Amino acid sequence: MSASKSTRIENRWEDEKAAAMSEAERLVYRSNLLGADKRVTNYGGGNTSSKTIEKDPLTGEEVEVLWVKGSGGDVGTIKLDGFSTLYMDKLRALKDLYRGPEHEDEMVGYLPHCTFNLNPRAASIDTPLHAYVPRPFVDHMHPDALIAIAASTDSRALTREVFGDDIGWLPWQRPGYELGLWLEKFCLENPEAKGVVLESHGLFTWGDTPKQCYETTLETINTAIEWLEAKSGDKPAFGGEAITPLPAGTRREIAAALMPVIRGLISEHSHKVGHFDDSDAVLTFVSSKELRPLAALGTSCPDHFLRTKIRPLVIDLDPANPDIESVTNALPEAIEAYRADYAAYYERCRHDNSPAMRDPNAVVYLVPGVGMITFAKDKATARISGEFYVNAINVMRGASSVSTYRGLSEQEAFDIEYWLLEEAKLQRMPKPKSLAGRVGLVTGGAGGIGKATAARLLREGACVVLADIDETALAAAHEELASAFGADVVRTAAIDVTDESRVIAGFADAAAEYGGLDILVSNAGLASSSPIEETSLALWNKNMDILSTGYFLVSREAFKLFRTQNIGGNVVFVASKNGLAASPNAAAYCTAKAAEIHLARCLALEGAGEQIRVNVVNPDAVLRGSKIWTGEWKEQRAAAYKMSTDELEEHYRQRSMLKRSVFPEDIAEAIYFFASEASAKSTGNIVNVDAGNAQSFTR
Repeated sequence: MSASKSTRIENRWEDEKAAAMSEAERLVYRSNLLGADKRVTNYGGGNTSSKTIEKDPLTGEEVEVLWVKGSGGDVGTIKLDGFSTLYMDKLRALKDLYRGPEHEDEMVGYLPHCTFNLNPRAASIDTPLHAYVPRPFVDHMHPDALIAIAASTDSRALTREVFGDDIGWLPWQRPGYELGLWLEKFCLENPEAKGVVLESHGLFTWGDTPKQCYETTLETINTAIEWLEAKSGDKPAFGGEAITPLPAGTRREIAAALMPVIRGLISEHSHKVGHFDDSDAVLTFVSSKELRPLAALGTSCPDHFLRTKIRPLVIDLDPANPDIESVTNALPEAIEAYRADYAAYYERCRHDNSPAMRDPNAVVYLVPGVGMITFAKDKATARISGEFYVNAINVMRGASSVSTYRGLSEQEAFDIEYWLLEEAKLQRMPKPKSLAGRVGLVTGGAGGIGKATAARLLREGACVVLADIDETALAAAHEELASAFGADVVRTAAIDVTDESRVIAGFADAAAEYGGLDILVSNAGLASSSPIEETSLALWNKNMDILSTGYFLVSREAFKLFRTQNIGGNVVFVASKNGLAASPNAAAYCTAKAAEIHLARCLALEGAGEQIRVNVVNPDAVLRGSKIWTGEWKEQRAAAYKMSTDELEEHYRQRSMLKRSVFPEDIAEAIYFFASEASAKSTGNIVNVDAGNAQSFTR
């Protein structure tokens, strides 16, 4: 029987392309091909290596060098500089220094002494696993299909049944120096073997050419996929469906309601960002009869476990009667119980030299009939943690269909989570940016000030939802910012701030995408100019609708989220110098802006007790990049001052006290100040960014 076309991993090796590469370039090529398919390995998981002959930069002699994925890289996206390079003769010499399994961690300290050509890329803990396999090309992958076999209670017998003598089996051993020696011993004793399954961990394969190694990896995984499909047949996954999943729209609504509550409860010490997944694999698991017993077992593969913690938290929700109020009311107790359980696990398993207990909150939250919610320090980590748990779901599905799934023992799990080498890696992480873990929503986000503000917040580590009524401009702004800062951190919402239903829906989308909100930048605007007797009621109402009612609507929804989360919040209104200083022929605009400023003062009073700060930035004459100045407003203001439109920018510059032009980035800087902890003790304040205008002084 052959695996179906849809499940079989395609061989994408191109001989002509590979032939034109150096051996190091072929390693990058092989790695990227393997990492491009998540059925082969998860993000950041697995590693690849090549042993090559290089010229020693000191002696000029030819030496054998190990190229191996460095610490923290991802094979799917790795480039040449992501690989460590080490002298093989020095790696072999390390054997004389090895004092046994109880001292294996100290061997990591010797790896820098083996560095070839002063390569700054740090070597990973898996380096000995590749170094001591006596083959020139080695792949170590974490395919779901293989781990399903490796995480079964009878994984050794199953490995033999599936692969015969081609692929061997080794019992569980934490990655490190000792496992490297085990692999060497296996290879020497089984010279015809093409690879080995590591219990509860993954797959090692090797070859005499890069192509042979790559094809052996794919062939082994495809064989496992084929065997699992044949064995499982039509057997229902996870014991069959216990509940019927809710419709997609309802699932997202529930996620949007639950995520801010969870986020608030787990962000007391550091803000978290959320991710929601209701893919088919997740829905099958969270709707199954075996959800709770399997979830309690935790994951098996070390890479899965490090991302998803000891076990997920299953939220008590009945899809047949989804009483969200009751569920949210029960969340504080459920989360506190998880923390207590985690603390007990830490105390049971800790060693005298274990690092202090880390964040005791769950990473993965499973909602029956709805999906999976994950929270982490940033969006990418939350998404990737979810992907890892999907890997774990696939593993549990495969293992339980052919045998009995077995997670890592509690002590082994702890020893990986609180491994001193892992702690050292965490301590080397750069300090978080000032807005790390924060979520912002910017109305008028496709315009000059809005886009500059979004870029400023993104640069400081925030996630940003761009909201705008102009969907074409919104798409262009999203493409620009996602390209600069990454797709994870930018979302869009088509919001007309005068439409209550669209505002409510937009904020719900933000909650479902990122878990909640910390910063609202209310910036949507327009400008109009006409003498009072020529100002129509429609024009008056349009100004009031956008600049007053619109600001009220978005603030109201932001306050709801802030109060649900109970971790404070920031509102920044982008008003105008005209809110303080009247201008001729602009009564509707000036009055609406004045109302906006006073609304901010009222909200500052309402929110202060819950650490919700509300402040105002007043720009003036921001011509460049502004959508307002691309319409009639520019002509109207030029007519009011009896000059051409080309003279306006210089007119405003000369009119200012500082004789300087004001740009969108200047406004964004003031907004960032109010959105950050730099202004933690400021609320109800106004900052004018107008290059100086005595009329608009606030005191």
